[in-house]
Amino acid sequence: MSRTPVMPPSRGLSVFVKTAKSRSPASARWLARQLNDPYVTAAKQQGWRSRAAFKLLELDDKFHLIQKGGRVLDLGAAPGGWTQVAVKRGAARVLALDLLPIDPIHGSTIIQGDFTDPEMPARLSAELGGEVNLVLSDMAPNTTGHAATDHIRIVALAEMALDFAVQVLAPGGAFVAKVFQGGSEKQILDVLKRNFANVRHAKPPSSRKESSELYVVATGFKGRPGEI
Repeated sequence: MSRTPVMPPSRGLSVFVKTAKSRSPASARWLARQLNDPYVTAAKQQGWRSRAAFKLLELDDKFHLIQKGGRVLDLGAAPGGWTQVAVKRGAARVLALDLLPIDPIHGSTIIQGDFTDPEMPARLSAELGGEVNLVLSDMAPNTTGHAATDHIRIVALAEMALDFAVQVLAPGGAFVAKVFQGGSEKQILDVLKRNFANVRHAKPPSSRKESSELYVVATGFKGRPGEI
């Protein structure tokens, strides 16, 4: 399937935000960053629900993750940018799951629920009509400001997403999850390497330079014991 390369959005004039009585300095900095972020502007212009859509577009351009006619599961999908990309790139069945409500996205099925529910793997497989070709997780916990703590928490979340993915993926399938740089992700990498043929790190161009986020991209799922 041919794909149009993702072009970096052009930058316009910078916008400065004053600190009002009702706005803290941190809120002013966040608002200024949003107003001056070309990916935020481009997402609005192109109809994506979040700037994060560009991250999946770039990862898919590099690793060819989304199969035309395949089944995609988007964990922690709200507000739905990655789900939009999966539909746009030709997946036949796309299921978005989140604890938060998500506005309908044409071409996808949305479930509000907890992926750690023991009954959820069977429910999602039934909804999708079979095993999954790609499991996506752009989930991140609320940050504390303490880098080591935040890193441990996001790796734990990625490990839970991986455990779920192993239950629903079809042989040859792929898994993508957000982590932070920090070194303690070795444990999840060891598990990934046992279950997938190829495991790589990637930082999409649209990921903010000051951010420590990385994505683990695992392809070639080896299958569950007894199914290989």
